[in-house]
Amino acid sequence: HPRARAARRQRRGESGDGGVGTRAERNMNDKMEREKERWEKTTLRRSLEKQSECREEFVTSSGIPLERVYLPDVAAESAQRLGFPGEYPFTRGVQPTMYRGRLWTMRQYAGYASARETNARFKFLLQQGQTGLSVAFDLPTQIGYDPDDPLALGEVGRVGVSIPTLDDVARLLEGIPLDKVSTSMTINAPAAILLAMYIAVGKRQGVEPRQLRGTIQNDILKEYLARGTYIFPPRPSMRLTTDVLQYCAQHTPRWNTISISGYHIREAGSTAVQEVAFTLANGIAYVEAAQTAGLGVDDFAPRLTFFFNAHNQFLEEVAKYRAARRLWARIMQDRFGANKPRSLMLRFHTQTGGSTLTAQQPENNMTRVALQALAAVMGGTQSLHTNAMDEALALPTAAAAQAALRTQQIIAHESGVCDTVDPLAGSFAVEALTDEIEERAQRYIAHIDELGGALAAIESGYTQREIQDAAYACQRAIEQHEQTVVGVNTFVADEPTAIERLTVDAAVEARQRERVAALRVRRDHERVSALREELAATARGAGNLMPLFIECVENDVTLGEICHTLREVWGEYRATSI
Repeated sequence: HPRARAARRQRRGESGDGGVGTRAERNMNDKMEREKERWEKTTLRRSLEKQSECREEFVTSSGIPLERVYLPDVAAESAQRLGFPGEYPFTRGVQPTMYRGRLWTMRQYAGYASARETNARFKFLLQQGQTGLSVAFDLPTQIGYDPDDPLALGEVGRVGVSIPTLDDVARLLEGIPLDKVSTSMTINAPAAILLAMYIAVGKRQGVEPRQLRGTIQNDILKEYLARGTYIFPPRPSMRLTTDVLQYCAQHTPRWNTISISGYHIREAGSTAVQEVAFTLANGIAYVEAAQTAGLGVDDFAPRLTFFFNAHNQFLEEVAKYRAARRLWARIMQDRFGANKPRSLMLRFHTQTGGSTLTAQQPENNMTRVALQALAAVMGGTQSLHTNAMDEALALPTAAAAQAALRTQQIIAHESGVCDTVDPLAGSFAVEALTDEIEERAQRYIAHIDELGGALAAIESGYTQREIQDAAYACQRAIEQHEQTVVGVNTFVADEPTAIERLTVDAAVEARQRERVAALRVRRDHERVSALREELAATARGAGNLMPLFIECVENDVTLGEICHTLREVWGEYRATSI
């Protein structure tokens, strides 16, 4: 908008007759304008040639034109710290046009009971306008047990979908074209096995591995310090992670091989600064492990993704995402010598804060989720899940899940915040918070480096203690009324909670046990036995396990059997008391 640009220059006093402000300030502003023109002719032009913006003109309800990106008025150091959208250090976003060209992926997390029931929920959400799938697995699946294992009793299908076999994945994705829909799977310890099943189902659909799009979480380090769904000790678990990185770099180049998660670190009680610091420290460990395995940084780094929480402190959350992007870009460039722009980009999924939801007055959660989702969008997320209001009480009902999705759609299509890139840039508060979060996170990362890296910090209990201390301080503040939680420690109502709750039929577990038992009868027993022996031998050696995982699942070796075979070789992790 040339008129808007001229008006801005006039307000600055840059009409050529001296104006207001010092000569140095005017020179700085001129430099920023020249930099913007350079950005428009290079980075932006290349982006628009690939994908145009969704409208020719973006205006407010009053008819005020909105520029694609706004500049600070005085900008020497700011220019270096902020940059432009789609360029290093990516403070202002990883895409030049951000949501003007394409909205974030609306990826609602779902999964319960059997594959059939979850498939129906997926199709319902896609019909309501969801643009990507996100799979929640039950606890036995997450820690490598089949539904007929005694340790799975009472947990099958309860907090996610039960997936012990390749046929379950086929039913889960029935009628969903894998060459058109991207899928995120929140799975960690057995992530490589679930990816093998996904690849095998893609083959059944006639979709080549190179066409598959999606993400496996595959972030085992945060399991040891925050979430707890680990199976094997840390070092063989890291081998599984690097096997996936190596395999996907060659065979599934569009697949995001890891989603380095701060979400669960925050859910365990960390602060926003700790969420950034510990997540990026884990990211450093994965990059180092991949390099040790012989991978070039620019061969795998473009497929690394991140997963962050969205909490209630709106300005801090917006600043957190901006600080994380800038800090990761510098880490990848300065520490690891990455050259590709995509290797420097911190692309991330966001989920609103589960630990902020309250069982008391659950309708209040809709307001909390809306604020958190808005913070994620203002901070430049690439995909987003919005929690349902009833999730402090049970898995969400279809109606609650639809209302949560509608929250995203209202932000996207009615709020106007998507019409300009990084709209809070230049705010004194947001920029100060961005700088402060980055500086404090850097101090944490430096200390973790001194301890020997993220894995050593976890093994010593340092990271866990930091999170536990932060969680204790937060809970103490709530109980002493130093921190207000509406409906919990203030504005309390005595009325009982009366909302519809989703329940999982107890018969689901029995049916899953029967299905696995029937599979064991009809499959080729000699082939299964030979594959398990080969798997154990490869686990003792150094070969990449991914091709063998695919062969195993295609021959009906179950998830639990694969994990038990690896347990026999590597053992199980037992957490020490911190």
